[in-house]
Amino acid sequence: MKLEKLYKKAVEIGIENDLRGKAEIKTILKEEKEKYKKLKDEEAEYYDKDRLFNPFSDTRVLHGDLNTEVKKVVTGIDMEVGEIIFTYLLNKDQDQKIDLIIAHHPEGYALAQLYDVMKLQADLLASYGITVSVAEQLLEKRISEIERRLMPVNHNRSVDIARVFGIPMMCIHTPADNCVTNYLKKRFEKEKPYKLKDLMKILKNIPEYKKSAKSQVPPKIVSGSEDNKCGKIFVDMTGGTEGSKEIFEKYANSGVSTLVGMHLSEEHLENAKKAKLNVVIAGHISSDTLGLNLLFDELEKEEKLEFIGISGFERIRKKNK
Repeated sequence: MKLEKLYKKAVEIGIENDLRGKAEIKTILKEEKEKYKKLKDEEAEYYDKDRLFNPFSDTRVLHGDLNTEVKKVVTGIDMEVGEIIFTYLLNKDQDQKIDLIIAHHPEGYALAQLYDVMKLQADLLASYGITVSVAEQLLEKRISEIERRLMPVNHNRSVDIARVFGIPMMCIHTPADNCVTNYLKKRFEKEKPYKLKDLMKILKNIPEYKKSAKSQVPPKIVSGSEDNKCGKIFVDMTGGTEGSKEIFEKYANSGVSTLVGMHLSEEHLENAKKAKLNVVIAGHISSDTLGLNLLFDELEKEEKLEFIGISGFERIRKKNK
């Protein structure tokens, strides 16, 4: 599979699983194209043209020729300097020739633009009954905070090493997060867990969470008890990073009783508890792994790839999704 095809297919899968729906994505891309047309020449020079077809700013080919034929990849949740050197050492053995590095968490200019994907969260909140203007204004503050936090980061450390070693590298973030969010949402809707212990049983029967539990990092109820009723469940696993710290009361007012997420800061958790919400942390690395596996399952419908999983990732193919 050509690298360009792999990249564009990953974006397509992300769009297919985006809870905003294809119509909203089409509108976003149309607005982006109109914005690009209005740019002056000196502004267009710095424009990221991938935005014209890819609505996920945290998913990019970071280094490499798009015509590269990809058969064998090294994939990990965090692919930083150590993991890049490991890949280089593998490549010294011709029998282990690696064609591509795939990171889940963004690196390079995809990391620099991570804050931009957080706009997705406002539409998801609106779909659960939270007034969109309220969601947008609460997120605006948080997005600015994340943008400022990312400004001093040395974004290209890993990408520079991959470039010097001549190894193509890309990252797939929100498309994979969309996959796990959509998967769990549909599964909860189908299986209708009544109490939190029923919800936990569903999670612990998913291979990625089962494996994580055996490594002593199981899904965990961090607010509420196992006999609490689930009520309306909100799966919060996409949109770049954690959203507004002030949103939890709005969740409760909109009828949400239970949040299921990858992770939650202490400040976010305290605010969720104040709003009397049940909170289940499914697991960060395990959820990221599940999202990548779901995406790769779709990707491999076209052509099989060989994966070497490191940095928290293990390729688990699902027979029945």
